[in-house]
Amino acid sequence: MPPPRPLFVKLGGSVITHKERAFTVREAVLQRLAAELAAFHRQHPRQPLLVGHGSGSFGHWAARQHGWPHPKNRRAALQAIAEAAARLHQHVLRALRSAGLPAWSFPPSAMALAREGRVLHWDLRAIQHALRHGWVPVLYGDVVLDAAQEGAILSTEDLFAALTPRLQPARILLVGVEPGVWRDWPHRTRLWEVLTPAQWAAAQQAAQAAAAPDVTGGMAAKVRRMLELVTRHPDVEVRILSGLEPGALHRALQGSPAGTRIVAHA
Repeated sequence: MPPPRPLFVKLGGSVITHKERAFTVREAVLQRLAAELAAFHRQHPRQPLLVGHGSGSFGHWAARQHGWPHPKNRRAALQAIAEAAARLHQHVLRALRSAGLPAWSFPPSAMALAREGRVLHWDLRAIQHALRHGWVPVLYGDVVLDAAQEGAILSTEDLFAALTPRLQPARILLVGVEPGVWRDWPHRTRLWEVLTPAQWAAAQQAAQAAAAPDVTGGMAAKVRRMLELVTRHPDVEVRILSGLEPGALHRALQGSPAGTRIVAHA
């Protein structure tokens, strides 16, 4: 019997840090999410698991301080953003390991090369070895060298999109502060239970025709990236859910319905 396909989990920067407060971790939330991941891993030790996380109030504040995306000194900005993201990464690693998860750090800045903000080359042999042998690879939105523009910032969604063709995850769970993708932002009364590329196109057209605000509440780029991913890889399911609800991540890892399900076809 072949091994199970991996599960990818992103701990969003908005849920593990206070985005409005520079360099501030939501310690209680991070520790609880780490405990939910560790509990699932103990229950399903053969299930390969890969964890990514955003940079939250660490990378984003450093970017703002240096005037990104148009800094006066691009190298200094890239270095500062990379240092800030790495600081948060150490917080995440400590939480995961303290919860009992066999976490192994894979900084994209040390392994990947981009071109114009997209992954050009990434040697995945160490990550594949880690997954086969029961380790949990942990990566994060990071600065990487770029063949066309010196350096680029890659989000965790960018990284997951680059990993998907070779690691073939069964599911991708994006854990943030919102319980899913809203149908009626900013009223926030109805969620998309299932969202497909065709439905998204219709929703965007309706919002534009009505001169309405972003139907997702600032989540548009993330949703578009994941819709592109499931279009290319229709056997992958993506879920967007809240990490502020205790137990929601653990239930989603078990396969229970949670948040908004993004798939190629309804």
